[in-house]
Amino acid sequence: MTIHDAKYIRFFEHVGINDIGLVGGKNCSLGELTHALKGDGIRVPDGFATTADAYWNYLECNRLTGKIAGLLAQLNKKELSLDSAGRAIRRLILHAEFPEQSAVEIREAYRQLCKRAGVSELDVAVRSSATAEDLPDASFAGQQETFLNISGEKELLDACRHCYASLFTDRAISYRNEKHFDHMKVALSIGVQRMVRSDKGSAGVIFTLDTESGFPRAVIISAAYGLGENVVKGTITPDQYTVFKPLLEYNNFSPIIDKKIGDKTQTMVYASGGTKATKNISTPERQRRAFVLGDSDILQLARWACTIERHYGKPMDIEWAKDGVTQELFIVQARPETVKSRLGSVMKTYRLKQKGELLLSGISVGEAIAAGKVCRVLSVHDIAKVTPGSILVTEMTDPDWVPVMKKVAGIITDSAGARVTPPSSAANLESQRLSGPAMPRSCSLMARP
Repeated sequence: MTIHDAKYIRFFEHVGINDIGLVGGKNCSLGELTHALKGDGIRVPDGFATTADAYWNYLECNRLTGKIAGLLAQLNKKELSLDSAGRAIRRLILHAEFPEQSAVEIREAYRQLCKRAGVSELDVAVRSSATAEDLPDASFAGQQETFLNISGEKELLDACRHCYASLFTDRAISYRNEKHFDHMKVALSIGVQRMVRSDKGSAGVIFTLDTESGFPRAVIISAAYGLGENVVKGTITPDQYTVFKPLLEYNNFSPIIDKKIGDKTQTMVYASGGTKATKNISTPERQRRAFVLGDSDILQLARWACTIERHYGKPMDIEWAKDGVTQELFIVQARPETVKSRLGSVMKTYRLKQKGELLLSGISVGEAIAAGKVCRVLSVHDIAKVTPGSILVTEMTDPDWVPVMKKVAGIITDSAGARVTPPSSAANLESQRLSGPAMPRSCSLMARP
């Protein structure tokens, strides 16, 4: 098989921004970055994508289409709960086999990727990229799974199978129901991308506007040691750097206008000898007290971010990684920012008229004030217990909590310090992937007076 003969595979250099119906938003963006911005010096790890047709072929050859549609119909009739329907569909997909042609093409594309890198078994990231050809503005960010440090053909096919299954997580089903998308018209493309050794370096997220105020002339960079999942999923509090865009074009200026050091309590690294490909370790105290990035890296990332924003013509949400072996910076993902850019720069201020007994304080996401009865739920499996208008208190949230986020007045989590999320933010967290670099501000939980 050659690159051009493949029916179910496209290497990134052969797809672009107009191929969302073919390989989904995430993968067409990687393709666009690869072939359109290479001349600007922006580095993107090499990789390939499976097509939407590969997904439909997987369902058809395993006779899953009717079974999945039947389970979704039972869900709509309330004959099955969301949890039961989702688990049943995922089980069907995980127990199915790859059709011969698509399996052959995935293996051969992986071999070509290994050959390009000069290694026998390349470590790759396997990313899900949902696609709806007739819904080009649909945002499925953060709803499907990513698998890191995957090595070998067998492990790759298994990770691809799990990516397909993640199209039917509870949060993904809920999102499509809320947006009135037809589940059977949304496919899944899989991106297979060379891993950047950020487990020995660092990674994070960039926004080309201030996600708190909507101010468009700032670049906000978050950074933590190790693989980027801890930043993307909000597991830790990263460093945060603010850069003033208008002065970036002048090489004799260093327009870094603010730096905030995060606690960075955990570092995600490669795992070995077990069933998991990655693991979290405690970050050494010396590293926790130090900034992750030097000024030259901060400015390089900010300039790249502005180049990407100019190319797309809109504010962007970007993921980056630094290889700890080569010390090279890479852009591993870029997508349009979907919250503040739509809401504009309208700002609201709040004033607390009465004060009660202070119970705890911590770091907030936003500056709103929320009030409600505390609802303490420790597991996502118990979210049915969450009552509308309450203050959700839990250890940590991730996208699985999205179905209840719009019901609550505020959210408090233990992880990365106590965080209170105001109602306006809670309504948009699924678009921000629970990872927007929030401005560290103080927050308090008080008993009613």
